[in-house]
Amino acid sequence: MFRSAAATALVSIFFAASVAAESDPVVVELFTSQGCSSCPPADKIMHDLAKRDDVIGLALHVDYWDYIGWKDEYADPAHTLRQRAYAREGGRTMIYTPQMVINGQHDVVGAKSRELDRIINAHLKAAPEASVKAVRSGNDVTVEVTPVELPAGETYEIRVVQYSPMRHASIRRGELAGHELDYANVVETWLTAGQWDGVTPQQFSASLSSDLPAVVLVQRAGHGPIVAATRAK
Repeated sequence: MFRSAAATALVSIFFAASVAAESDPVVVELFTSQGCSSCPPADKIMHDLAKRDDVIGLALHVDYWDYIGWKDEYADPAHTLRQRAYAREGGRTMIYTPQMVINGQHDVVGAKSRELDRIINAHLKAAPEASVKAVRSGNDVTVEVTPVELPAGETYEIRVVQYSPMRHASIRRGELAGHELDYANVVETWLTAGQWDGVTPQQFSASLSSDLPAVVLVQRAGHGPIVAATRAK
């Protein structure tokens, strides 16, 4: 009887932890490029992040290394602009690859997995500032946001992001010429479902462009901190 009760308690704890992880995951954005010889170790870390319930990993391929001999087929100028916006927000003058940005607040240069884990764990332990739920029906997503403890006077953007779980690249030129590489969670589309004052609960809706997986980010306007995130299911 005791063993059965103990086992039941452990299962309950496990499921509670899983639900908590899925309800408030940490967002890790990797800025990477097929033209960057230093990027594969960081790309490998993204494969590991993609398997976690408590992390939303997103690979944003940038275009500013295309000139050195290989055009990254997954690059989007908008990703470069997002990285530049993060740099301005953080008081940095340079952008580079690979770079990981965690919850829009902290960055890790290169593939420093221990430093990344430390920052992720700190965010997982932090008190929630807002909550977000997203329900998907076909290509329509309904988003509900609720404040928990947000500063007054801020505006937040409701961003809906779609990504390919896996993409392959056969690189023929540039620094990685001859490499066959797989990329996890490659960002394909971004859209903004609306702006939120962070004061009262509010609902938003968005229409997706494909059946690819989607996540929702609640981010302070101007590429500030990501205060809540979820997967659209």
